[in-house]
Amino acid sequence: MLTHVYWFPAKTSGWGWGIPVRWEGWAVLAVYVMLLVAAGAVFRPDRHRVRFLLSVVVISAALVAVCWLTGEPPHWRS
Repeated sequence: MLTHVYWFPAKTSGWGWGIPVRWEGWAVLAVYVMLLVAAGAVFRPDRHRVRFLLSVVVISAALVAVCWLTGEPPHWRS
């Protein structure tokens, strides 16, 4: 029987995902950070504030999508 191994476990309290538990999750997180740094270099926040913020929103939405697809189903934990 195959068991599903999540890349991102649910947080122990609150809603969302915790730090990655598999190398794939760490790779996704590393790419996310690199894309944020690249966005800051390409769209300097002091000159292109709207483009920078839009790129951060898009990159972060992509991270949330990956977490949603590969992570443990999130729900509120107290």
